[in-house]
Amino acid sequence: MSRLLAGTSGWSYPSWRPGFYPADLAPDGFLAFYAARLPAVELNATKYRLPSEEQFRRWADQVPEGFRFAVKAPDRIERRLEAFEERVRALGAALGCVRVVHEAPRDDGWLELLLGSADPGIRYALDLRDPSWDGVEPHLATRDWVRVGDESGAAGWCYLRRRELTWAADTISAIVDADAALVRRGLEVYDFFRHGDEPDAPLAALAVLAAGGP
Repeated sequence: MSRLLAGTSGWSYPSWRPGFYPADLAPDGFLAFYAARLPAVELNATKYRLPSEEQFRRWADQVPEGFRFAVKAPDRIERRLEAFEERVRALGAALGCVRVVHEAPRDDGWLELLLGSADPGIRYALDLRDPSWDGVEPHLATRDWVRVGDESGAAGWCYLRRRELTWAADTISAIVDADAALVRRGLEVYDFFRHGDEPDAPLAALAVLAAGGP
C-alpha cells in the first residue's frame, strides 16, 4: 500500500519541549503526543537492551491504528534472532519493520543465514554500510526485504534516513518531491529524520507530511 511514513529517530527527548512537545508535558506522555502527529518512529534503544514483551505492548498501546515502529536490531542479531523476534512481535500491527545495521564487507553466508532464519512475516531493512554489498537489493526483494537507502522499489517499499541535523526550506522541498515520486510509484516509504537537541527533526517530518503526505 502506497503511503508516506515520515518520522524521526526516536521520540524520548525532553529538549524538544516546547518546540515540539508542550512545555508541561511529562516524558511518559511523549510517545502518545508524537504518535498523534507523526505516523512512524525509529525505535533505537533496542540495539543496546532488548525490552520485555510487556514493554513492547505498552508502547503499542500508546499509538493509534496505522502507526508503525521501525525497530533497530541488536548487534549480531543472527545469534539471538528467535528471542528478538518473539519480543518484537508483541508490537502487533504496530511493527512496521526491523532495521539491521551491518558494517562488515559482503558475506553471502551471513546473509543467507539471516534470510533463512528470520520470520517471513517480519519485514527487514538491512543497513549495509560497506559498498561491497552493492547489487544485493534484488535478492533482498525476493523476501520483501530492502536495503536502507535503496529507492528501486523492488520490494514495494523503501527505507530512507536523513542524517542532517537542520533542514533548509529548499532541502525540505526536494525531500517532499522525492518522497511524493516514490509514493506515486505505489511504494510504502519510511523516511526518518535524525534527532538533535532541537526539535528540527519532528518539525521537518511534519513539514514533509503536510506538503506531500496522504
